[in-house]
Amino acid sequence: MTATPASVVALARDRAATLGSGRLVCIDGPAGSGKSTLAAAIREQAGCPVVPMDDLYPGWSGLPEIDAQLESLLGPLSRGEPGGYRRYDWDAGRFGEIVTVDPAPLLVLEGVGSGASRFADLVTVLVWVEAPHDVRMERGLARDGDTFAPHWERWAADEAALFARERTRERADLVLGT
Repeated sequence: MTATPASVVALARDRAATLGSGRLVCIDGPAGSGKSTLAAAIREQAGCPVVPMDDLYPGWSGLPEIDAQLESLLGPLSRGEPGGYRRYDWDAGRFGEIVTVDPAPLLVLEGVGSGASRFADLVTVLVWVEAPHDVRMERGLARDGDTFAPHWERWAADEAALFARERTRERADLVLGT
């Protein structure tokens, strides 16, 4: 099944709550594939909060270490309590303030690794977004400029290892090709 913002919201609302009394949509896929664009469209349509995984990674090499941040966010939300995470300050190269996320009827978690299998029982809808390598690289460089360029290959290798281990695309409820 192909994903559109409307189909993602409809599917999430048709399914039982999985994150406390709310529903969790995870939008995963490789860097530059269009995850943020889809998340923004869902936020506009459904009026729901979006948590960008970019705020959770501990720097360019932090993808393999994301589970602790996800636990502090999703664990409490699954119990109907506010969750939180330390926002990573990319300019300073360190974690900054703690961000609190209140329970909501629908929450979108957007970014590489958002569909971590460790938290699969909390996910209402897992969306996979993909695009050709050259398109993704062009988007990444346009978005992050020279900051991203030296890290592209390492990040791509880390995300490929993550996706292979997690089988994220295969577990997705919806797939969107951009």
